[in-house]
Amino acid sequence: MPKLIILGSSNSIPDENHENTHMVLIGQNSTVLIDCANNPIVRLKQAEVDLNLLTDIILTHFHPDHVSGMPLLLMDMWLLGRNRPLNIFGLHHTLDRMEKLMGFYGWSEWLNFFPVAFNRLPASEMVSIISNDEFEIHASLVNHMIPCIGLRMVNKLSGKVLAYSSDTEACDQVVRLAHNADILIHEATGSSYGHSSASQAGEIANKAFAKNLYLIHYPTGNNQTKNLIQDAKKKFKGSVDLAEDFLTLEL
Repeated sequence: MPKLIILGSSNSIPDENHENTHMVLIGQNSTVLIDCANNPIVRLKQAEVDLNLLTDIILTHFHPDHVSGMPLLLMDMWLLGRNRPLNIFGLHHTLDRMEKLMGFYGWSEWLNFFPVAFNRLPASEMVSIISNDEFEIHASLVNHMIPCIGLRMVNKLSGKVLAYSSDTEACDQVVRLAHNADILIHEATGSSYGHSSASQAGEIANKAFAKNLYLIHYPTGNNQTKNLIQDAKKKFKGSVDLAEDFLTLEL
């Protein structure tokens, strides 16, 4: 059964129990990493995900808490002898900067580097990213401080739908991404420029007719916010939970 594992659930300031927000979608023939925080090899191993099976990476936007682990991941896979091609998807804004960052490391001079394809996405709605026998994944531009995408993931075999807001203010694009979704994973950093509160996440879930809501990218440690679930439930009558690290969601 395909599944999604939360590898990190914290906002930009993690603690000892919550890594920065990123996740991995696992199918029979494809493994898709969504964002790449800190030390992804360790996190994937803790989640019992075989690094060699990683086929694709989707980078939602170019903020450090979402992409800082990318150079380390590429280097480590190369050092471990990877030969299999890797596809990286993201907006022009994101991938232009990632390629420049890797250029500072001089990766073009690393001998026998495995094939990496940077696939640039248009900044629009419901752009097809990955389509195979198991999954259909679409991206839409959402409302963050910099260009950023949210995602809609459909399991073609079961028909189940999972949507992920990424970092965003409450916006209609996420309502459309999450329309009739079985699961909506929505950020709950707090109501501010480029971000949403738990209450706003609940309102989006309600408008989208989602069945279940998981809050993510919330403050942790000494900065944690109380009553997140209760705040979301004031706007959404479905199931509401926190997306904790290593939570597994079956699709």
